[in-house]
Amino acid sequence: MTDEEQAPRFGISRRERIMDELRRIGAVRVADLARELGVAELTIRRDIGALADRGLLTRVHGGATLRSALDTAVVRGGPAASRFRIGMVVPSLSYYWPQVVIGARAAATELGAQLILRGASYAADDQRRQIASLVDAGTVHGLIVAPESLGPDGHALLQWLDALPLPVVLVERRAPSTLALSGLESVTTDHAFGGALAARHLFELGHRRVGILTSAPSPTSGRLRRGWDRAVDRLGLTATVDRDVSLDRLDAEERDAAVTALLAEVRGTDTTAMLIHADPQALLVQQHAVDSGWSLPDELSIVAYDDEVAESGTPPITALRPPKQHVGRRAVEVLLARLDEGRRRPVERVQVVPSLHVRASTAPYAE
Repeated sequence: MTDEEQAPRFGISRRERIMDELRRIGAVRVADLARELGVAELTIRRDIGALADRGLLTRVHGGATLRSALDTAVVRGGPAASRFRIGMVVPSLSYYWPQVVIGARAAATELGAQLILRGASYAADDQRRQIASLVDAGTVHGLIVAPESLGPDGHALLQWLDALPLPVVLVERRAPSTLALSGLESVTTDHAFGGALAARHLFELGHRRVGILTSAPSPTSGRLRRGWDRAVDRLGLTATVDRDVSLDRLDAEERDAAVTALLAEVRGTDTTAMLIHADPQALLVQQHAVDSGWSLPDELSIVAYDDEVAESGTPPITALRPPKQHVGRRAVEVLLARLDEGRRRPVERVQVVPSLHVRASTAPYAE
């Protein structure tokens, strides 16, 4: 068969893969699909366009989402059931955020609202551009956003959001109390509780010398550390290894050197257990240790945070799991309550609790 004869078959298979991924996680990014399928981004955009023309997905900036029931009704010429149109901007359509989006979409559909999703990056200026495009279009009644919240750029973005003429709910982000922003509502996971839960789990297994590794730029890291540090102190544990670095942002040589140094410190300080944020970092540390001849979890127990891919570890990694779909659902509920009740409703800032999923990467301490 010639290449020309095979091309349509490859296109069909590729589009089936795109739909399979959408059904699995609810949202996809063009760049991620192009890399995974080994084709040009333009090819993926054409595939997404063809699937959108058939009413199977919704194109968003940088990717696509699975159509909700409301989207399908509009495409088919059905009655517009939505009372409100909600703009949602998240910094990624791959890791972590698809589950938040799925929860938000489900709640919007059930409550008669239409969700308009945009994917941005983790850069404050890109987030502001995506949010501004929704606001300037004048077609949304409120916003659910996950903006940069740290440093001068993050604080400026939060202040701009607070001054917008429509209600805003932050999702997995909080405005620092020092900014005194009284208009922004939020729904977040109580990551500090998650840090304390990890420390308690390791304490109950008999570990007394424990370490932590977090992702340097992540808004989660600070709160996770606060809960961990308080619990470690309260439980009388000895804090040993303490690192804040993004291993996945280093090149291969730097990453290997960083993990080697980390494990040398673990060995040198007699550390027997660690909390590692996020899953990819936990997997990197675990695999490097296994490749270096460590016996896990006998020599090192590992708890990951996020529980996106922790179960894929060898052994499967114990992990704290934020209730991502519930966070998305509650964000929609809070915003719709605000739109229904207006200014008379008190500003709401919701925290939900992560859950611990114990697997084979943690074991009782044995001398």
